[in-house]
Amino acid sequence: MNKIKKIIFIETKSPGFHVFSRSPIPRLGTILLSTILRDNGYDASTYVEAMHEIDMKNLLSADAIGISCLTSTVPRGYEIAKLAKKAGIPVFMGGPHVTYMADEALDYCDYVLKGEADETILDFIAALKKGEGFDKIPGVSYIKDGKKVHNKTPSFCQDLDTLPIPDFSLLHGFEGKKLKDLTITPIMTSRGCPYDCSFCSVTLMFGKNYRFRSKDNVLKELKKYVDEGSNWIFFYDDNFTADKQRSKELMQMMIDQKVTPKWTAQVRVEVAKDPELMDLMKRSGCHTVYIGFESINPATLKAFKKKQSVDDIEWCISTLHKNGIRVHGMFIFGADNDTVDTIHETVHFAKKNSIDSVQFLMLTPLPGTALYFDFVKNKRIVNYDWSLYDAHHALFQPKRMSFYELQTETMKATREFYSFWEITKRAVRLDVFSVIIKAYGWRLTKTWFDGSESFVEYTKALTNAGKTIEIAAKKTAEDLKDKYTQLELSGNITPRPPHQKVSH
Repeated sequence: MNKIKKIIFIETKSPGFHVFSRSPIPRLGTILLSTILRDNGYDASTYVEAMHEIDMKNLLSADAIGISCLTSTVPRGYEIAKLAKKAGIPVFMGGPHVTYMADEALDYCDYVLKGEADETILDFIAALKKGEGFDKIPGVSYIKDGKKVHNKTPSFCQDLDTLPIPDFSLLHGFEGKKLKDLTITPIMTSRGCPYDCSFCSVTLMFGKNYRFRSKDNVLKELKKYVDEGSNWIFFYDDNFTADKQRSKELMQMMIDQKVTPKWTAQVRVEVAKDPELMDLMKRSGCHTVYIGFESINPATLKAFKKKQSVDDIEWCISTLHKNGIRVHGMFIFGADNDTVDTIHETVHFAKKNSIDSVQFLMLTPLPGTALYFDFVKNKRIVNYDWSLYDAHHALFQPKRMSFYELQTETMKATREFYSFWEITKRAVRLDVFSVIIKAYGWRLTKTWFDGSESFVEYTKALTNAGKTIEIAAKKTAEDLKDKYTQLELSGNITPRPPHQKVSH
């Protein structure tokens, strides 16, 4: 029998900059799991590294450590797992990357929890205590008799109302604070997406069918956050208006009950085609929407299976602006039908249509996606350093431009959109919020340029050589390795005996 009382989760941080660098929004997975375990008598908590650095001494006092990773954050997660295992602490990992790359992850951790773990986490921790019974838990991968074992895929949680309201006080660095201290408070109201875009990993992680929380349940959580002083809400759904009628009813309830904080959400272009929906979004407090426009190249939109046209995109932006709702547009460069001209035309399009803020990203073959399997099959990927898989690096051979052109033209496009001239134009209109956003974008772009010199040179060499050239992998978790060594040298770490694994 193993002592498992104190469980610490970690959401590893990105190795580079991203749009939320200044205002990090915690992903809800580890906070939900911490809340479930706390409600069942465990001492559970979460480090979101983007918000608070890890206290290594506290981390190594845990009885078990759970690490959640995206593809770009998994190298750091692996290094943390190695440190924890060195100290004799059992480590389990979850999140999109290890769900699809469980074999790889088991080289670093003891267990992988694939997919949604809300309904299996208690059984898993119980098995961890007993040292047996893992074979009965869906979604768990582990090593038995030197072989990697992968249990059947877990089912998706069908009744999202059974999940607790996430307790943000379980976040390290947030103890004693109130929700008003969070820049933006995330709320999940649904899971799943039927669109199955070729470059997106959401479908495999959360399924093709939408699952919704009840409107009453969502409003209960929303009220709680507003009462606690939260001024900004981010609806964490992959498509907040997936079921338009449900969304309308929820927003009408928000208006009727006067629970209308400023809110943001991810939506699709279809929202603009429904005047009633637009009106309710405006009156219920919608401030900004995030939309994956992806491309203004019709051939690329078709290849991405976006089921939208360029006319749809223009109409959407115009209609949202007429309703006083700001637009954050996301575009992807590097598809097989894209050229350098596509990038230039997209910048012009974004400025002409007065999109409030943008992300110009490079197509990234994330493990688990159709795109990844296609690129691996056709040997188009030139770099498997996962820390670079953040959509800010050219990682594959484009068809109609070079590596160097994809990298540099994407960076130039971002710099042009967030130029001083664009900031000045917004200032002349006395649009203070847009000036702040544009200035923030300008600073992020400068950070991108300053930190990408070596990678840009790499893409140039790759283009000139016409073949794969090795690039040194980014060092990661060096800060935590140093802290571990300091604790070890000072005698503050006594490695524990190996975790007892009776049978599986």
